[in-house]
Amino acid sequence: MAEYLVLALVLLGVLIAGTVGLVVPRLRRRPEPPLPRTEVDTRAEEDLAGPPVEAPESDLSTGVLVEPPPVLAPQVEVPEPTAGRLVRLRSRLSRSQNVFGKGLLGLLARDHLDEDVWEEIEDSLITADVGVDATRDIVDRLRERTRVLGTRSAYELRALLAAELVNALDPSLDRSLRTAPKDGVPAVVLVVGVNGAGKTTTCGKIARVLVADGRSVLLGAADTFRAAAADQLETWGSRVGAETVRGPEAADPASVAFDAVKRGIDTGVDTVLIDTAGRLQNKVGLMDELGKVKRVVEKQGPIDETLLILDATTGQNGLEQARVFTDVVNVTGVVLTKLDGTAKGGIVIAVQRKLGIPVKLVGLGEGKDDLAPFDPAQFVDALLGTEATGRDA
Repeated sequence: MAEYLVLALVLLGVLIAGTVGLVVPRLRRRPEPPLPRTEVDTRAEEDLAGPPVEAPESDLSTGVLVEPPPVLAPQVEVPEPTAGRLVRLRSRLSRSQNVFGKGLLGLLARDHLDEDVWEEIEDSLITADVGVDATRDIVDRLRERTRVLGTRSAYELRALLAAELVNALDPSLDRSLRTAPKDGVPAVVLVVGVNGAGKTTTCGKIARVLVADGRSVLLGAADTFRAAAADQLETWGSRVGAETVRGPEAADPASVAFDAVKRGIDTGVDTVLIDTAGRLQNKVGLMDELGKVKRVVEKQGPIDETLLILDATTGQNGLEQARVFTDVVNVTGVVLTKLDGTAKGGIVIAVQRKLGIPVKLVGLGEGKDDLAPFDPAQFVDALLGTEATGRDA
């Protein structure tokens, strides 16, 4: 009995050992779970790619890569030469030519120059804003010369009319711009005018005229009531490489003007051009402030030019504007803008006749170089045109 028990235990031991021998190798051959692919790939890419490289920014709304814009140095423009500008811009006076060229010459060419015709000629000149007194003088002289000379041809009549108009514009007046420095101090040009005359834009164009004539310019943005005015002036200046001195919004205009002149002295520029706030000629407080600007600037030296910007389309009202500004700041010259948009080119004669102030520059368009030095003979020739005579004068 004991032998059977021993035999059973041996068989049980053999069976257990065999089962373990079959199971353990299978456990040993089970493969290890793979590492996460992302971890392996990331390590490999980092090893191969080297140091990180910054990628361009992307627009989050579209996902499109946005390259940063290149930084370009501002290009300095070379303004068009001022010599001969008035001749090149003569076609801009087409509306005024209808009055002077076609209207007056058509009347003078009639077979009989009776009283009715001479009255029509007077009416045409007055309508063109020549002014009553100047019109009478022109017509009286024209009547006498046509009677004495017996002039009849269209060409001869045109020559007589041109001579009388040029004479009315007083070619003896000094129309040069005093913009040259003296003793190391820059010339100071003060620009004044009423609201809506295009003063700041014209001030920018004057800067281009000065640069075209070989002057170095610094701009003073003394119109501190409108931030847009200072921005606009700065834009004009940057185009021709001119620095602009400006102050905070609502700063004292006289202080900004003073700083501009001081900066001009320090940098050694030829001309300091000061833009002032547009104002109405009947506002006493604003005109007093303009007088203050003049007094403060003159602490560093005299003002060489005070240019009044007049809108040619305002007609005879411009004379009142000029008179009041002259009383406050001693206007030395007139810049007549928007002559291309009016038939009333005679305002040039009226301004000089009433005030004795020469028109020095005329604006004949919206282009940046459409501001021309004024020449009486060239202006009259452009007003009369060539259509009425069929030949150039």
